[in-house]
Amino acid sequence: MDSGGRLPALLLFHSVGRRCQVENVDLLVKNTKLYNSYLKMFTTADVYILGERIYFVDTAQEGNINAKKVIDGSGYYMLPGFIDIHMHIESSMMTPASFGQRAASCGVTTLVSEPHEIANVMGVQGIHEMINGAKDSPIDIYYGIPSSVPSTNEDLETTGGVIGFDEMKHLMQEDGVVCVGEVMNYRQIVKGTEMEITKFLRYLREEDPQAVIEGHCPSLVGLDLAKFLYHGIDGDHTEHSLEEIRQRFANGMFVEIQEKMLKPEILEYITENQLYEHCCFVTDDTMADALLEKGQLNYIVRKAVEMGFPLAQAIYCASYTPARRMNLRDRGALAPGRKADFQLVKETEIHRFEPDAVFKDGKEIFWKGEAKLTLIAYHFPEEFYHSVHLDKIEAKDLEPVVSTDQKQVQVRVIEVADGRTQTKEKLVSMEVENNRLKWQDSGCMLAAVLERHGKNGNIGYGFVTGDCLKQGAVATTYYHDHHNLMVIGSNVDDMVTAARRLIELQGGICTVEHGHILAELPLPVCGILSELPADDIGRMLGGVKESLETLGYRHYNPIMSLCTLGLPVSPALKLTDCGLVDVEKGAVVPLVARESAD
Repeated sequence: MDSGGRLPALLLFHSVGRRCQVENVDLLVKNTKLYNSYLKMFTTADVYILGERIYFVDTAQEGNINAKKVIDGSGYYMLPGFIDIHMHIESSMMTPASFGQRAASCGVTTLVSEPHEIANVMGVQGIHEMINGAKDSPIDIYYGIPSSVPSTNEDLETTGGVIGFDEMKHLMQEDGVVCVGEVMNYRQIVKGTEMEITKFLRYLREEDPQAVIEGHCPSLVGLDLAKFLYHGIDGDHTEHSLEEIRQRFANGMFVEIQEKMLKPEILEYITENQLYEHCCFVTDDTMADALLEKGQLNYIVRKAVEMGFPLAQAIYCASYTPARRMNLRDRGALAPGRKADFQLVKETEIHRFEPDAVFKDGKEIFWKGEAKLTLIAYHFPEEFYHSVHLDKIEAKDLEPVVSTDQKQVQVRVIEVADGRTQTKEKLVSMEVENNRLKWQDSGCMLAAVLERHGKNGNIGYGFVTGDCLKQGAVATTYYHDHHNLMVIGSNVDDMVTAARRLIELQGGICTVEHGHILAELPLPVCGILSELPADDIGRMLGGVKESLETLGYRHYNPIMSLCTLGLPVSPALKLTDCGLVDVEKGAVVPLVARESAD
């Protein structure tokens, strides 16, 4: 065992003397079980690395090459660095470099992030700052062009930034941009609505027909799916039934499997039909607490294998196929000329996918049990720290006024169900007194969304029921995708306290009960990011999650459930600053569904 503590049982010595060697390399990983992506199998080999790339994979172990440094890979699998091609760094509430550091410890060496969250707040400037902020990351972070900012249109949500045709065209030329990010306004695409993204898709068909275009199309089947694909949008990561999955594979769509898609019937279908070339694993959204507790892409791979997905194929779908999908042909496999991006995982721990060491471009970036690499803190422009443009909130601002002569009405309510982030519309009867809804005994929580970008002062009103909050209040500016300030609660006083606290913090998430703040996570960068260390973010977010559960939220991911209540591209009824959005119709609908004399 190495007395210095670094990579126990791995590091043999730093230099090897000449023994009639005719060539020189920088690193040798000796006697390891290397994963061959082309054969989809493991083979014992000595692996030579020159500069940033693999030089020679010696399966005969007869090489006569001098190496400056030698690592003993006995007892270890050498896997390609994992590649996550569909994710959003902002969903972790971490800055790019900090996220990259944590991802590296999970065996991930390449990310493709789609920064539409920060683009919704700061537009193109936000994207540029995310690109700049990623330069100090220990891993490669590429970006997709946010194609749906806003995710719908200004009639359904108000955003701080807008990404149109000209912006997309410009961004396509940026270094580090490898694809068009998920096209989310799928209903308008299918309807043939003329939008900025449809203009850009026509442009790409003529100017760059090989461009990778990511999609977001839950529930689309048949002709509607064909219309979506016709535009060149040939990837999808959203949750589906088995029949929906069948149709996507049958129509040549590349399927990106996130955790919600790890269903036995779907994994069995892929396995039985040998569809590994046409899919990969992705994380999509990973909260900071989950990132620390479970991991990043390695967690998805581990869970898939535990559910019966073949080990060798799982590694393939976490490295080779995502690299091919994004035309990153210099990585995803350990072979001569490919990037020396790899991880060393103990043979006895292979099914856990928790590496002892991770290398990027032939350089060590993670050692289990050792101190993290020191990162240079990235400072965003000053205006990024002052993005919540709201005055002091009063109680009267948070309750809707209805115009009716009736004493009782049927109200549209958002119903939350554990197990999914999609919602349902439910009609609930409420009494009316002095143009105010008597909602307190209805089994519903009051919700309000306040436009916080300083554009129009909109306030949207709604009610929420089901597996959600039951008492107290919670407020957040981390509210997909427009990131306006949303507050929900059982009483207006707690809601006011929560909203005022977020204005004071310039963004974040906080919970309140009986006028006291239970937990909070400040997000001062655009109201969606923290510059705190990952451990602190995870701990504070865990506290918020625990407080939500204490207040009655019953959901597998209460934070994500809460923060997607305003996502107007995810079924079925959502709440934005413009009001209640019927996602299927793509229109704002009245809070009062119908009047009743009863």
